Amino acid sequence: MRWSELTWSEIPAVLAKAGQAAILPVGATEQHGPHLGCGVDTVIAEDLCAAVSAGTGVPMLPTLPYGCSLGHSRRWPGTLALQPVTLIELVKQIGDWAYHSGIRRLFIVNAHVTNAAPLRCALEMLRAEHDDLMVAVLNTATISERVRHFHFADADDWHANDAETSLMLAIAPQVVRPDRLAQVDDPDRTGGCIFAHPVNRTSLNGVTGSPSLASADKGKLWFDWLVEDLSALILNGISETPPLSHSYFGDSA
Repeated sequence: MRWSELTWSEIPAVLAKAGQAAILPVGATEQHGPHLGCGVDTVIAEDLCAAVSAGTGVPMLPTLPYGCSLGHSRRWPGTLALQPVTLIELVKQIGDWAYHSGIRRLFIVNAHVTNAAPLRCALEMLRAEHDDLMVAVLNTATISERVRHFHFADADDWHANDAETSLMLAIAPQVVRPDRLAQVDDPDRTGGCIFAHPVNRTSLNGVTGSPSLASADKGKLWFDWLVEDLSALILNGISETPPLSHSYFGDSA
């Protein structure tokens, strides 16, 4: 069900079976503390969407490995960030071409928190241009209450924490440095802040939370929840129709 493995002659039938829907995973490449590789968000987006695609029959577009990671600063090496306007335009152009390939329901699955605003802007632009294209931005950490709970359990401004470390131990242990887990916990310092501060001013080492609590068993359970809950949202979306049928462009003459 990977778009990159389908031929052009196969795509129309695959889309017809999937309600003209497709999934676009969006990750990031950025520092994740001294104990995790820089591709955590992309691994989550890729593996989660691949599992959901296989289970639902909705094809998966190639994963975007770069995102809006400006907040991680240049204090630590590893972050490769896009400007918000670049991500907006990139996703807008992907959406345009997806539309012309027959996609009418586009699920953008975002695994990096600060991609959310640019992706919402791209959604607005795509809806305004393509009257019969429905677009959803689904943020992996908040797709359900139980998923939200385990992401935020050790920090409100979490990053490279128990949740992300446990998920990596379960699905991509090669990106984890287990010998460093006991020394990398760093508390959330953003409570009561009015301004949104970059990570260089909120964390000593790029971590916010308690990765020392992580385990592969928790990560496997939590990844299963992610797959189940995202699959349910996408299956519901395949049959969704707009509440009203009025055109964006006004009443026809």
